[in-house]
Amino acid sequence: MEIKEVYRDLFSVDNKYHLAHCISSDCAMGAGIAVEFDRRFRLKSELLRYSEDMRQHPTCILENRVLNLITKDKYWHKPTYDTIRGSLEVMKETALRLNIEYIAMPRIGSGLDRLEWCKVRDIIEGVFEDTNIKILVCRI
Repeated sequence: MEIKEVYRDLFSVDNKYHLAHCISSDCAMGAGIAVEFDRRFRLKSELLRYSEDMRQHPTCILENRVLNLITKDKYWHKPTYDTIRGSLEVMKETALRLNIEYIAMPRIGSGLDRLEWCKVRDIIEGVFEDTNIKILVCRI
């Protein structure tokens, strides 16, 4: 497992990367970087095609090349470190099953969701430590 943080536009990474971000089960996607994900990949309409049961947090749904980490029920709720961990564990299972080697993401959980990035990063490292997956964290 390798994790690297860079100052870079997340959407400018090479196509070998799958992109990851956090959303709510209601797929509101009306604030933060989720708005840009929806604009670029039309995720909201695609994700709402899944049943509510399939969108219950914590989980991860792969749509196109986007790993949608579902970490809370409603958009106004806040995730916990446990729901972040749970969604990352599902993302790990998905990545291993599909041979995804490269994942790029923003500092998940620490923007609008206000979790401490150093704790989230520790969780990411713990979940992925036994893999060869390379994670690129992009900040602007």
